[in-house]
Amino acid sequence: MSTQPIVQSNIKWTDQNIIDLIRKIRNDLIKDFLDERFLKSYLDTNYKIRELSLIKLEFIKSNLKELLISPVNVPHYHKVIEQIRETDSASLSEGNDKFFYKEIEGILKKYIY
Repeated sequence: MSTQPIVQSNIKWTDQNIIDLIRKIRNDLIKDFLDERFLKSYLDTNYKIRELSLIKLEFIKSNLKELLISPVNVPHYHKVIEQIRETDSASLSEGNDKFFYKEIEGILKKYIY
């Protein structure tokens, strides 16, 4: 996932702008995981799982699709929201990506352990 700065010049960040940005980043990441090749590669690299049953893969993808359409979990992203408010910048610093991956990893861990 790229955490390149997103520049929005001459526009004050509103709560809705911030939530929309977080939703876009989260949904882009979810879409990456919906690609089975990416998902399998991620599981192999991060959990040393080379094979997962088709049923488990389908459950993971189903849960990811549900997350894709769900609203942003504001309490979960509170620190990211506060950082954008305080800096008035949408530059997502190193380390904030963990908030995005944590939601997805919660789904993965339900099916890989």
